Amino acid sequence: MRIRASVAVVTGALALSALAVPAAQADVSAPSAAAKAATVTPFGTAAPADDVTEGDIKIKKVTVNGGKNIVVGTTQKKTFTISVTATDPSGIHDGMAMLWHGPDFEHVDGAIVPETEEGDCTNSSATTATCKVTVVADPKANIYGNVLAGTWKVWVGAIAKDGDLIIREAYKTAKVQRASKLTVNASPEPVKKGKTITVTGKLTRANWDTGRYAGYAGQSVKLQYRKKGSDTYTTLKTIKGDSTGYLKTTTTASADGYYRFSFAGTTTTPAVNATGDFVDVR
Repeated sequence: MRIRASVAVVTGALALSALAVPAAQADVSAPSAAAKAATVTPFGTAAPADDVTEGDIKIKKVTVNGGKNIVVGTTQKKTFTISVTATDPSGIHDGMAMLWHGPDFEHVDGAIVPETEEGDCTNSSATTATCKVTVVADPKANIYGNVLAGTWKVWVGAIAKDGDLIIREAYKTAKVQRASKLTVNASPEPVKKGKTITVTGKLTRANWDTGRYAGYAGQSVKLQYRKKGSDTYTTLKTIKGDSTGYLKTTTTASADGYYRFSFAGTTTTPAVNATGDFVDVR
């Protein structure tokens, strides 16, 4: 099954075109397969967007980006796969998937659609196959603004060799997040044991509206310490950044070691740890 899609930005909102699905190839045994396949157009004006099940085909599993959140910065494209595992007594002809954002199918404001026209299907048995499609989140195209950060829905469909069809417009959800950065600086270096160490840093994240990184305001961040020779960080305290994401706190020097800030993440922004800054205590 081939699937085409195009996405255009019109007056600040996504205008989604119909996904054209050509006739099924000759190896599909049932005469009705091509007609049924033509309904697999989630944003088409003629085809319904509701869930569809025709026949005994089933979707067994859908995995987005290997189960990890999709983290997008300000310039680099993020390429990932969506895997659709389906089963039918006649075998699986094709599977397809995409991500969409919005309250419902009538009010879609974003879509991440397949990069290629065909899914790459691998049979695990005569009845079951896993089909993978490649999609690209592009901060200069389909990730056009901060409003798109957070939860997206996963549209999936599959076609059996006998023409059976299944569509799920929101089979599951996936997170598309604004990339984060975190810095740290501990001073003075070196410092006498028992003296005060001042630790500063900044939490920033990708701003898809401006194409730059900006401070993430008012977020709780942990100050952590790892003694020289240890592999484990322990939390000393939790502080909040200011309106620009700037962080500042103090602690008491005890022994040689590394200080870092650690951010747990939010729905729209991934967790991040600063690279530890070593302080020589004398």
